[in-house]
Amino acid sequence: MTDTTVTPGSQSALRQANERRVVDVLRRDGTRTQAELARATGLSAASVSNIVRGLRAAGTVSVRDTASNGRRARAVTLLRPPGTVLAVDFTADRVAVGVGDSDGNLLAREEIGYDVAADPARSVRRAAWLAETTLQRARIDLRTVSSAVASVPGPLHPGTGEVGAISCVPRWSGFRPAEALAERLGVPVAAENDANLAALAEGRRGAGEGAENLIHLVIGEGVGAGIVLSGELFRGAGGTAGEIGHIALDPRGQVCRCGNRGCLETFVGASYLLDMLPQNSEVNRGPGGPRVTGLVAAALSGDLGCRRVIAEAGSALGQGMAIVANLFNPDRVTLGGGLAEAGDLLLEPMRRAMELGSLGSALEDLTLVSGSLGRDASLYGALWTASRVAR
Repeated sequence: MTDTTVTPGSQSALRQANERRVVDVLRRDGTRTQAELARATGLSAASVSNIVRGLRAAGTVSVRDTASNGRRARAVTLLRPPGTVLAVDFTADRVAVGVGDSDGNLLAREEIGYDVAADPARSVRRAAWLAETTLQRARIDLRTVSSAVASVPGPLHPGTGEVGAISCVPRWSGFRPAEALAERLGVPVAAENDANLAALAEGRRGAGEGAENLIHLVIGEGVGAGIVLSGELFRGAGGTAGEIGHIALDPRGQVCRCGNRGCLETFVGASYLLDMLPQNSEVNRGPGGPRVTGLVAAALSGDLGCRRVIAEAGSALGQGMAIVANLFNPDRVTLGGGLAEAGDLLLEPMRRAMELGSLGSALEDLTLVSGSLGRDASLYGALWTASRVAR
């Protein structure tokens, strides 16, 4: 991951340090008047007043009129730890921004459709604009943001923060999104793979809650997995752990974008699935062209052709996940992405294929379910990660 820090000795760093002193007193002693805060911290009354004003504007403290030694005073109460965090979720065709409190709880959210895959630098500029707009609409000062995390649809090298060569946004290869976004926003930024962040979110507050060994699949244009082992995210040496879309299922199959043949992705990726539909399919006649959402909706409505396409995708996923289950022995596998909305139409053939390809002991304690956080799973994961970085 790549991050930036506030320059030591700067006015911003001094203000943050003084703010922490005030908050630490409130956390330790409970409600205190501004005069008592000044005495406890050694700060001037004017400095305390300015700090309290900023904390109140951010919703960190409440202030009420009171009396102390027969004089009017202002009592200050800590409502929640200070600081705001940002999440930026890049997908191939949209940018979403979430603003959260210091515990990672979502306070505000905005998104726009955008061709993210076309140009990483322009996408970062657009994301920075959207982040500033979201903060303004929520009446939150950018200066209160302590950290930000960007979710990226591709592997990132843990040492350099560079996007890997094989992803659904190939023009991002070699790009360092954390550095670029930090330069635009002026706050510390880290970048993480979208499936990794979704796995953390599903494990913390979604369908994977309570699982010690969790694998979360994100099925879109490609197939990625976030792997959590013994409660910790597993990235691998070069950040490519979880790229299960490139498990080879058929050496004589279609050529994958990675250059190999018959990868799992060529059986379940969005463009491959939609190509399997007949030209006169109702899904192909929909506005804006064929989409996975249309495929799933038609299948749920009883379209036999669409059901067949989804069932075959489920069988292929099960073959791939049988290998993964034997390797990692997870206690839960969760599915996210548009195709996961098909529910049991996808899960049942997937279960049957896993039963045929996995060790019985690998499936004995395994639960297979759809994720519960939907398309914002990566955004929630980014907010939570940013809140941990800020502490």
